[in-house]
Amino acid sequence: MTPSELPPARRVLGHPAAQALAGLLSLAIGIGIGRFAYTPILPYMGAGLALDKSEAGLIASANFLGYLLGALAAAWRAPPGDARFWLLGALALSGLSTGAMALTTELGAFLLLRFVNGIAGALAMVLASSLLMDRLATAGRDGWAAAIYAGVGAGIAISALAVPAAASASDDWQGPWLFCGALCLAFSVVVGVLLPRPQARTRAAAGADRSGGQAGVRRLIAAYGLGGFGYVITATFIADMVRADPVLQPAEQMVWLCVGLTAAPSVALWGWAGRRWGNRHAFAAGCLIQAAGVALSVLGGSVWLVMLAAGLLGGTVMGLTALGLIEVRRLSAGDPRRNLALMTAAWGLGQMVGPALAGALHDWLGSYLVPSLLAAAALVAGAALAARRTAPGAGTA
Repeated sequence: MTPSELPPARRVLGHPAAQALAGLLSLAIGIGIGRFAYTPILPYMGAGLALDKSEAGLIASANFLGYLLGALAAAWRAPPGDARFWLLGALALSGLSTGAMALTTELGAFLLLRFVNGIAGALAMVLASSLLMDRLATAGRDGWAAAIYAGVGAGIAISALAVPAAASASDDWQGPWLFCGALCLAFSVVVGVLLPRPQARTRAAAGADRSGGQAGVRRLIAAYGLGGFGYVITATFIADMVRADPVLQPAEQMVWLCVGLTAAPSVALWGWAGRRWGNRHAFAAGCLIQAAGVALSVLGGSVWLVMLAAGLLGGTVMGLTALGLIEVRRLSAGDPRRNLALMTAAWGLGQMVGPALAGALHDWLGSYLVPSLLAAAALVAGAALAARRTAPGAGTA
């Protein structure tokens, strides 16, 4: 049956735009809300539960540990059967584990729920990337793949608006968790409608430029891991930093929204940069810009500078994600799922270490200055790794 012979509804749902939207919503659920709602909710949890910074960092790191292990599991073995089924299951699990945070006050339960949520987020990232980039490539719409990663910024913006709207008081941390969980489940239903059941699997035509081979893949994975460490301390604690500083408190309701609003459209800009300069050089440039934002978040000292730091973080974080995953797919021979999962695992390892280290250093030193500057240095190192050229023929597959 040709596309023109399909029923109109099936043609609409099978259109590349619908597939890109399904990917966007998948990452909004699994990452933008499921993972990052913790950032704007953290000040409410701190006020309502008297969490110290070490406990807050442990809760964040539990999510990132789950993300790391979920990505490693996806790299080790593909889920059996229909990838669509597993993707929808991961999205539902993300919503349930998000909402369930409101049902306990025990640190151990928080750690378990965020760990489970991290596994769900990693599966959503890997499965949405591999399944939907394949579908777009088969439809001849490879350039639309970057739109998938705008979902993280969209989810961040949604959570930034939803959290204060759902909180009835400055220490009401339960309402926001319930509301965000409900949003995730509602969006999961939309993804299920937009994603038709797969027909016979069709691989995109081979012939991509794979210059750099396995040496390039390994270096890109290392750079990606440094990027995960580099962004996560600011992304986890920026709302808490702002609330703790009387000079910055006027920006509390806006700083995380700024991250989301700059993240969502930035993917298109970085996609253009990748096509113009090459994905690796664009990735390196993004790392350097993000390093400036991370450093500025602790060195600025004014509302406008912390908002600029938030904009630089949001304006680069999903661009780096998209550029890294698109580039590793380009470099991969055959099924790219394993390399996509290894990239996701490297990112997960970096972001697992960051919050726990930052929380411990804050409790020891009294500020986020040192961990944030370490994160900025990691981003500079990631830029150097990504930009380095591979000798012709070195390490090719």
